[in-house]
This record gives sequence, C-alpha cells and structure tokens, in this order.
Amino acid sequence: MSEKRILIVDAELVKRIDDNRGDLARSEFIDFLIESQLKEKEDGKKQGGVTREEFHQFQEGTKELLRSFLEFFISYGLELGKQPSDSEFEHLTHKLQTLGGSAKVKGS
Repeated sequence: MSEKRILIVDAELVKRIDDNRGDLARSEFIDFLIESQLKEKEDGKKQGGVTREEFHQFQEGTKELLRSFLEFFISYGLELGKQPSDSEFEHLTHKLQTLGGSAKVKGS
C-alpha cells in the first residue's frame, strides 16, 4: 500500500472534487485528473503542434524555394532572349534581394 499524506485544500475545491468524482475516491479522482492533464499535454505535442523553431525553419525554407523559382524564371526568360520591361525586372530583382536577405544566399 502506498504511503498516505494529507493535502490541505480550500473547502470550495473539496466541494468541486466531490461534485465531480462520481464513484472514485478523492485521491483516485485527483490522480485521474493529473494523469489526464499530463497525457493531454503529450498528445497535444504529437497531434500536429509545431514549435517556433520548426515554424521558422519552414518559413525560411519556403522563402528559399520562392527565391530559387524567381532566379530560375528570370534566368530562363533572359536565356530565351526575352528582355523584361525595366519595371518588371526591377520588381523581380527587388523581390530576390528581399528574399535573399532573409534566406541563405548561394554563391553563383
């Protein structure tokens, strides 16, 4: 049998425990609540929750992918001999610089 201890709690809390515990003893009910809470926290992490670091890595990867697409389409257009209008070229160049500042820029 496990060692027993006394836990002093407010009378209102004891009433809430008694109102909700059903056939369980008070200690069993409190143990059940604690275990449920801990399991919920573990399951919450596994059910699609992401950390800030994971989200940041995803965000940086997406920016890098977009930067690669822009580089490809600019170089592809130039290889075909298509000369983009100055405003269009400036806009794409600005986009590349913006994305290049936040993602690792590869040496050409």
